[in-house]
Amino acid sequence: MPQPDYGLAVYPGTFDPLTNGHTDLIARASRMYRRIIVAIAESPHKKPSFGLGDRIGLARQVLEEEGLDNVDVVGFNNLLAHFVEEHDAGVILRGLRAVSDFEYEFQLASMNRHLIEDVETVFLTPAEQYSFISSSLVKEIARLQGDVSRFVHPRVSEALRERYA
Repeated sequence: MPQPDYGLAVYPGTFDPLTNGHTDLIARASRMYRRIIVAIAESPHKKPSFGLGDRIGLARQVLEEEGLDNVDVVGFNNLLAHFVEEHDAGVILRGLRAVSDFEYEFQLASMNRHLIEDVETVFLTPAEQYSFISSSLVKEIARLQGDVSRFVHPRVSEALRERYA
C-alpha cells in the first residue's frame, strides 16, 4: 500500500438514518481534514430500514445542503480496512457519544490497527445537544409516529415519515 494520506479521513457507518449528530461530526471534521469520505456500509445483517442507495442519496442531499464541499459520500460492502486501503486514506474517523461507546470503538480501532498499521483512528464527540441521538432511537420514534424533526435533517425526517407511514 502506498503511504496513506493523513489529510483524507474515512467516516464509516450504516447511517440508517443520518442524524444531526452525524452531520455535526462531519462538519467539524471537514474543518480538520482536506477531504472526508462518508463511507456508508451496506450492512445487510443489520437489516437497515433504508436501502444503501437511499441512504447514500439522503446523505448526499443533506451534506450538500450543509455546503460541505470537501465531503464525498460513497457506499461500500467490503471490509472497512480494504475500503480505506483502496482510497489511500490515513484516518478512520469515529464518533463517541458516551463512555459506553468507548469499549466497542476501542476494540474496532485495535483490530483496524492490526489490519492496516499505518492508518490512525481518530475519535470525535458530537456537540452536547446531539450526544444522546442515535439512529436506532430515531427509527424507533419514527416507527411509532413520533416527531423526529429535532434529531434529523428535514429531508431525513420526511423520508422516515414516508417509510413508516
